[in-house]
Amino acid sequence: MQPGFPKKRRNYWTPLLVFLLLIFGIFIGFQLNRYLDYKRPIETVIERNDRVEEIIDLINERYVDSVNKNLLYDDAITGVLKNLDPHTTYIPAKEMRDVNDKLNGNFKGIGIEFLMVNDTIVITSIIKNGPSEDAGLKIGDKILKIGSNWVAGKNIKSAELLNLVRGPEDSKVELIIDRKDREFPFSVTIKRGLVPLYSIDASYMVNAQTGYIKIDRFSATTYREFMKSLTALLKSGMTQLILDLRQNPGGYLDAATAVADELIGNKKLLVYTEGRMMPKQEVYAEKAGDFEKGKLIVLVDEGSASASEILAGAVQDWDRGIIMGRQTYGKGLVQEQFTLTDGSALRLTIARYYTPTGRDIQRSYDKGKASYESDYLKRFSESGIQPYSDKKTKDTNSFYTEIKHRKVYGGGGIRPDVTIPFKTTSYSGSLYDLLVSKVLKTTVFQYYTNNDGIFSKYKSFPDFSRNFQVTPELMYLLKSNFEKEYPLQVEKVWSDQQALNYLAVRMKAQFAKILFGDDGYYQLINSDDETMIRALEILNSKEYSRIIGG
Repeated sequence: MQPGFPKKRRNYWTPLLVFLLLIFGIFIGFQLNRYLDYKRPIETVIERNDRVEEIIDLINERYVDSVNKNLLYDDAITGVLKNLDPHTTYIPAKEMRDVNDKLNGNFKGIGIEFLMVNDTIVITSIIKNGPSEDAGLKIGDKILKIGSNWVAGKNIKSAELLNLVRGPEDSKVELIIDRKDREFPFSVTIKRGLVPLYSIDASYMVNAQTGYIKIDRFSATTYREFMKSLTALLKSGMTQLILDLRQNPGGYLDAATAVADELIGNKKLLVYTEGRMMPKQEVYAEKAGDFEKGKLIVLVDEGSASASEILAGAVQDWDRGIIMGRQTYGKGLVQEQFTLTDGSALRLTIARYYTPTGRDIQRSYDKGKASYESDYLKRFSESGIQPYSDKKTKDTNSFYTEIKHRKVYGGGGIRPDVTIPFKTTSYSGSLYDLLVSKVLKTTVFQYYTNNDGIFSKYKSFPDFSRNFQVTPELMYLLKSNFEKEYPLQVEKVWSDQQALNYLAVRMKAQFAKILFGDDGYYQLINSDDETMIRALEILNSKEYSRIIGG
């Protein structure tokens, strides 16, 4: 050691720190690579293999006959997807607007519902808080002209009409209107705006303590609508709730879990999802809900699917309420929507969802899409809608609810705690044909507009419900209109008094909708609905405790 130089000190920490940073960097790089591999843009995935593009180009350039290239793409995509699950779907660009509007809960337009009556567009409903309501349009107004397009007497198609009335927000459209109490047609200029598409069809008090909420689908606005309805019902004295999810095909998962959070206690598991490329994700109730204690019945049927089954499954698994109706659709797959470059989209299944007890309620699709769809249709017969068998599901895996240890099953949908089968006569094939035709609505609306004095005296729904009667003369008018298109169905229905009574209730409900909106319609329908009647019996007796207690 040379004198005059300080003695060197060995530094043990620097190499160790560098080593730890290197290991940490490798770990982060590995995780980031996995993340980016999962999150890489859909465009990159598509560009990796262009064989389909080459084949379509060759056909377009060299095939013996002219072809529609867009149809070739659609057929190719259909072929690619046919061996996947039944819920991975391709949505063409032309259909995307309607799909997104329903999920977003609004669209840009003027906000009316209409019927084509004698080749003329007649307004049958004004959407609340929409531009047409602000502009002063009324039920019964006839639309003669939209912008520069005369539409009266042309039997214009619904899709064409929608294209005429929709447009950019704040843009204006001029309508020529013919109104019954005005001598001459007049002009109305409407500023287009965001028109709400409500996902809650009805919300009302059935009696002094029972509230009713009907959810049509789970959209971006559903939770906000639900809270508005729930708050109003609680203020009206509601202590027990009937939540109607029948024919609700699903929608946004987070909308369904947000509603479940208001019904199920804090920190309880509501659903979890898991897939090959999706790590397990659990969704819990995060707050004290506004209705966690009162009696609850959830109504379901074969049309209740996806997000509806998530909500029903969570309620059942936590013994929070009674599930009533018919076995649900059985869709336990989660889709993510990828927008493609031409504006179309691929709705791709990325995971399965499981109820809190671990139930996978997806129906089997091992035999292909055709078998999957026919299995659902087996719930119905050619002679009419028949009761679906409540036999044990083929998936015999049994589970037990979290609190009362009641037995529940996986596979094939949510099986109700109380099953209410179809009334075969009420849903006969002939009656069903009449109910879904536009003749019933057209007859009702024409009668209403020609006899508005009869209806003007009804100032409240209870008054209308008690005093308005569907007369034999009105039924004869309906029969005459039906016979023009459905003579065989009329012959069968008019020989069945039970079917006629059912049809009369539906007719009265259509009048109630004109006068009192969807709440009026569902109050009429539910007053004659076997499932609703049974639900009220259970809520108002000791039977509720016996069922929920296992």
